[in-house]
Amino acid sequence: MTITKASFDEFIALATATRIIDLEQPRFPGMPMFPANAPNYTFMLHRRHELGLETRTSAAGMILSADHSGTHIDAFCHQAEDMCMLGGVPVTAQNQQPSGMTVMTAETIPPMVRRGVLLDLVAHRGVDRLPAKTLVSAEELQEVARLQGTEIREGDILLIRTGWGTAWNESDYMTGAGMDRSAANWAASLKVFAVGADNMSWDLPGYVDEELGHSLPCHTILLVRAGIYLFENLNLEELGKSGVHEFVFVSLPLKLVGATGSPTRPVALIAAAQNA
Repeated sequence: MTITKASFDEFIALATATRIIDLEQPRFPGMPMFPANAPNYTFMLHRRHELGLETRTSAAGMILSADHSGTHIDAFCHQAEDMCMLGGVPVTAQNQQPSGMTVMTAETIPPMVRRGVLLDLVAHRGVDRLPAKTLVSAEELQEVARLQGTEIREGDILLIRTGWGTAWNESDYMTGAGMDRSAANWAASLKVFAVGADNMSWDLPGYVDEELGHSLPCHTILLVRAGIYLFENLNLEELGKSGVHEFVFVSLPLKLVGATGSPTRPVALIAAAQNA
């Protein structure tokens, strides 16, 4: 395909007219997170303008944060089943070191520019937020997709809106809704590239699946068995209220060597025609 000046200008015009919806939650000390992932998030200002020796002054700080705090994506090394990670790679002293993991780590997560789809449970149920501790099944997700007229294709980014993104500043955020094992198996059968939701973990925190016999069954099915990435703590309110269910999803995880996940600032790109 030959790129002409006219076609490039047309591309720039289209990009300029595109609405960008931010899908990241703000980061602040005390924001919700699993206790096991502490520390949470701290920013410390250690260079101050009043300490400058010139007319030009500087301010700078340090960030202390867990790799699974705030809006982030899980790397495949984040979970193991029977001490084996994705592809049967065993957890060993060689690939699990104090300085970090050495296989399937955050720096291997690729930049993502993919078709994204939103299944809006809030609109489907006609509520502001799903009830606390709701388990969402594959059957309901399939029904939402059918009623929305949303086709989910191989390689898509599948996002689920539960309404719990509005509780990001509330103490009961972790009690929000989550997907059950059937939902993860369904997503895996569709061969999506990644899933995400406006809750703590896509799973329901604290729920133990009877068949698997452990918590976070969706993490096991998606990360360990199927090789599907997980986005957590998304802000899907503006996207949901736009009424758009198909969009361009963009995420650029940080290349954090040895990390088991990465903070990211995902966005949804919506064409001007979709906004009309």
